[in-house]
Amino acid sequence: MNALLSARGVEKRFQNGDEITQVLKGIDLELRTRELVALVGASGSGKSTLLSILGLLLRSSAGEIWVNGERIDDLPENKRAAFRNQKLGFIFQAHHLLPDFSALENVALPAAAPAGGISKSIRARSAELLGRVGLEDRMDFRATRLSGGQKQRVAIARSLINGPLLVLADEPTGNLDRESADQVLSLMREMNRQDGVTFLICTHDEHVASQCSRRIVLVDGRVGSESSSSNL
Repeated sequence: MNALLSARGVEKRFQNGDEITQVLKGIDLELRTRELVALVGASGSGKSTLLSILGLLLRSSAGEIWVNGERIDDLPENKRAAFRNQKLGFIFQAHHLLPDFSALENVALPAAAPAGGISKSIRARSAELLGRVGLEDRMDFRATRLSGGQKQRVAIARSLINGPLLVLADEPTGNLDRESADQVLSLMREMNRQDGVTFLICTHDEHVASQCSRRIVLVDGRVGSESSSSNL
């Protein structure tokens, strides 16, 4: 099966004056369509840096990244932004909702920004996604009126608004209690299984990792091991 995402020899170096810190040291990995993969490793192993590079939020220092047959690491800035918006979805630990916007407006934003506003079709799609994550009765609530778990469910809906090829999630349950975390994880698994959405989930939580179909372990900036889950 052809890879949805392929990373080859990805490196990342940060320079502070004369000091150079190499965080990623030649990452090779592949993701296939319809996978739910956990990216795990100790603090400082490079998980969030790698996720940011795969999501075109950071530039790599070396290596190549291909998504759906297209090389993306060397895209110019304007094309990187367009690719992020149209082909990738993001879920962050701190959800990053706009506090004065309603749940529906937050979900619609990635589609509305390039379209110049929230059209009827975008509104309908946003409402459909909020219904899927169990927030049909919270669509018009401002983000400040939502609980932490509800905000993260809005973030999941927002990540799917443009029908992305891949959703990148950085510690999506890190700020949640266990019950809310399980609800969020269950939603991601449901959308993976029923809709074929591909997820790469960066997590330090063994419970989250155990619910994924495969895990990739980073050790000191390199892929230390890969394994399929025996729990699914």
